[in-house]
Amino acid sequence: MPNKRLVQAPLSTAAVEQFREGAVAQYAAICFRQTWEPEITEILLITSRDTGRWVIPKGWGMRKMLPHEVAEREAWEEAGVVGHADAKPCGCYTCLKALKKGNVEPVHVQVHMLSVARLDRKFPEEGQRILRWFSPEQASAAVAETELKSLLDQVPRLLRGS
Repeated sequence: MPNKRLVQAPLSTAAVEQFREGAVAQYAAICFRQTWEPEITEILLITSRDTGRWVIPKGWGMRKMLPHEVAEREAWEEAGVVGHADAKPCGCYTCLKALKKGNVEPVHVQVHMLSVARLDRKFPEEGQRILRWFSPEQASAAVAETELKSLLDQVPRLLRGS
């Protein structure tokens, strides 16, 4: 599956705020696991179904579900992840989402850290995506969205709580 990269130009602070005001909300999970000997943090990235870019699981809000619950649900549907997402978001990023009929919608993505307990072998989007574990630095280099790169770079600090 080809890995097409999007080029994202930096936006001014005013442009980002204006973009967010007109954006719809999605909720995402940075799925991580830690090994203890030696202490290593790994982040799970998945490929998007349309372009094959490396992304984190994300999706639209769902009725009667809190944002972190949506993040958990999307992680399971897209990657078979079973785990616990923090109720408090670790950050957010903005992107453009190509919709059906060629429309493009600005999206504000609220991100939650999700500690992976296990990966199920069977899940709704099994076979539609590639799953791969990355170091935080490798994950940051693999994704296209500038703000998401920054969040992934911060994962070790976020896990230390500093």
